[in-house]
Amino acid sequence: MDTLVQQLINGLVLGSLYALIALGYTMVYGVLNLINFAHGDVLMVGALAALSAIGVLHGLWPGLPGWLLLILGIMAAIPVCVSLSLVIERVAYRPLRHAPRLAPLITAIGVSILLQTMAMLIWGRNYLTFPQLLPEAPLHLGNATITVTKLVVIGLATLIMGALLWLVQATRLGRAMRATAENPRVASLMGVNPDAVIAMTFGIGASLAAVAGVMIEATYQVAHFYMGFIPGLKAFTAAVLGGIGNIAGAMVGGIVLGLIEALGAGYIGQLTNGIFGSNYQDVFAFIVLCAVLILRPSGLLGERVADRA
Repeated sequence: MDTLVQQLINGLVLGSLYALIALGYTMVYGVLNLINFAHGDVLMVGALAALSAIGVLHGLWPGLPGWLLLILGIMAAIPVCVSLSLVIERVAYRPLRHAPRLAPLITAIGVSILLQTMAMLIWGRNYLTFPQLLPEAPLHLGNATITVTKLVVIGLATLIMGALLWLVQATRLGRAMRATAENPRVASLMGVNPDAVIAMTFGIGASLAAVAGVMIEATYQVAHFYMGFIPGLKAFTAAVLGGIGNIAGAMVGGIVLGLIEALGAGYIGQLTNGIFGSNYQDVFAFIVLCAVLILRPSGLLGERVADRA
């Protein structure tokens, strides 16, 4: 029982991170019908920028508490990710908005490789250590444990996802986003600027990626130029699992995928006496992706449909 609780905790932490990243994919797809495969690398740039900012702040003011450094790191990562995402949208995607759908997809892959190369040149190819900013002492739930960092991940993800749902459903910007997703030309006739709405969507998705990137490196205490690739692919899987373009679906898909990975790695590891365990955890995400595409291509909650408000 305690092992199951521990795996559920680990799955919730993973799922919360995947959900934050998946929201960026699904928001852009919902408005623009574009899979932004550079999204994971925007996350990586934000994480490395936060690490650099934390290093500078700690050097200038050694007495700053760890929780404040973490907040300042997130605040430093968000404008970097948003600015980078807006440049990518304006330079790489907007000129191809009416091109065949394969063109922006190939461009996204090219942007991803470019970002990885630039990050490698700036921060190097070696793994960088992220400092322990929050208390290390674990909290005990029976024989299961959870750290303060993991609690912050779950709480922060829940708060952000709730705020995002409110933004999309109850604000003027959210109505503009839904109108643009349904029909950009008609939305422009009603006074909505589709270009501005699309840029805002990219910016919001990049902000979520920045938070996820900082929390990933805070959880695992490591950062490197390739750190966004696998989480990006898994978050894309989560978005497809929940229903690509569906915001609630991205949240559900992220949590479900995290639980599948944690429980799958734990139980299959036990059944195979450790031969297939956590080292093969990445496999489960892509097994899920294949199964969803074959059995339920629209995802658990269905793809985005027109939403009139």
